Amino acid sequence: MELRHLRYFSTLAGSLNFTRAAERLHVTQSTLSHQIKQLEDELGTQLFDRSGKRVALTEAGEAFLHHATRALQEIDRGLGALRDNPQETAGELRIGSTPTFNLGFIPDCIAAFQPRYPGVRVVVEELAADLIAQRLQEGTLDLGIAYRPATPGPLQFEPLYNEEMVLVVAQGHPLARRKRVRMVELHRLPMVLLPASFATRQMLDECFRSCGAEPQVVAEINALAPIMGLVAKTRLAAIVAANAVLPHSGLAIVRLESPTPVRTPGMLWSPPARESAATRAFSAIVRKVAFRTSLLERKDAKV
Repeated sequence: MELRHLRYFSTLAGSLNFTRAAERLHVTQSTLSHQIKQLEDELGTQLFDRSGKRVALTEAGEAFLHHATRALQEIDRGLGALRDNPQETAGELRIGSTPTFNLGFIPDCIAAFQPRYPGVRVVVEELAADLIAQRLQEGTLDLGIAYRPATPGPLQFEPLYNEEMVLVVAQGHPLARRKRVRMVELHRLPMVLLPASFATRQMLDECFRSCGAEPQVVAEINALAPIMGLVAKTRLAAIVAANAVLPHSGLAIVRLESPTPVRTPGMLWSPPARESAATRAFSAIVRKVAFRTSLLERKDAKV
């Protein structure tokens, strides 16, 4: 099977008329008919019903069209990326990010992106995951960096890596010297957590329920920086992503087990939106930074 077979098939499926499809492809009708026959022979199934004067997709053709269309879209995006000239790319790239990623991940991505695409202004908004999803569907964001949605929706999600959440305490906390702590040991432990409306908090509550633990939640804060500041000044504990703990913060990281809370960061976008050159370029950098992050996660997990 060659690329031209897919393009011929897709064009004919769009018009269901050999004459019009041949004109669009700038080939003769007999050439188009021959190429479609080659494709059907290779697949071992009939894609078009040519009985009578009308042309219609068969059930197999309908199924194949979905996958062929996606394959052609990916190929066209790849060709577009090769043609993109970073120096000529301009405009605005609007990104929505949940708080964890704005501490280090997003700055790393922008630092790699900006020198290569100086004509693109990057606008980042720190938003809750549900608001990112809403803004993407409204078309006021180009890309979202968040965690896997709890329920399937109209947005596309590309997972980047799996991220373990850790217990964070001040250096003088009784648990600070522990390498690992079981979730059940957090029963009645004074803690500061995200509010119950956050998907991350809901996931943590499920982890607590699964092991029969009920921490003493004495404070709820909807931003990571003040959570970290409060933990550093008190004997409260928190559960956050490891990359939310900045170097030289004076905080101790303790790994959790039985169960280990795990989240899946990824990119979110709206399928109807046509990706711009800037969005494609930034997405590629996100994947590279995520790959490095996942390597560090695995390395730290072995320590």
